[in-house]
Amino acid sequence: MAVVTRGFTGRGRVDPKLPPGQYLTEDFPVLSAGPTPRIDLNRWKFSVVTETGQKHSWSWQELLALPAEDVTVDIHCVTKWSKFGTRWHGVPVDTLLADVETAADYVMAHSYGGYTTNVPLEDLTDGQAWIAYRYDGEDLAPEHGGPARLLVPHLYFWKSAKWVNGLEMMPEDSPGFWESAGYHNYGDPWREQRYYGD
Repeated sequence: MAVVTRGFTGRGRVDPKLPPGQYLTEDFPVLSAGPTPRIDLNRWKFSVVTETGQKHSWSWQELLALPAEDVTVDIHCVTKWSKFGTRWHGVPVDTLLADVETAADYVMAHSYGGYTTNVPLEDLTDGQAWIAYRYDGEDLAPEHGGPARLLVPHLYFWKSAKWVNGLEMMPEDSPGFWESAGYHNYGDPWREQRYYGD
């Protein structure tokens, strides 16, 4: 007697690049916690502020003058969609932190519009994160975080703060916007860290 019915092949092979609980999309869904800010590039500024209050700032033109990279990464949203092979262009966070003296272990990303999200500093360094200002060969659209967003592709996408305007170095961790509302403090898609307690 056969244990498995002839012709049954199961659910098929799941792509090993797809974290558990996620589905693939060809679209790029737009999800935001509030209205889309429109930022005048002549007034745009990005700052890194250390735990001692030392401030390093760049204008839009100064950011564009920094060495930038093309990166192709998979992205994963906490709402369960994933998109493979997304193409970005931006400045590595390592470049922005090159002359920053800090003993901090954590960072709070700040955005135009008031959004915040916390990330361990070690998740932003060693080629893991960028300030991205182009997507798929075009200037980054406002609905996707333009003119510039933080890109941290190995974490759920709410950690890749849209409309980013600064990084605040912190000696101790503190929750950002969604983390204060019950989302997971870290947000690893491979461990399905969507909500507090996951």
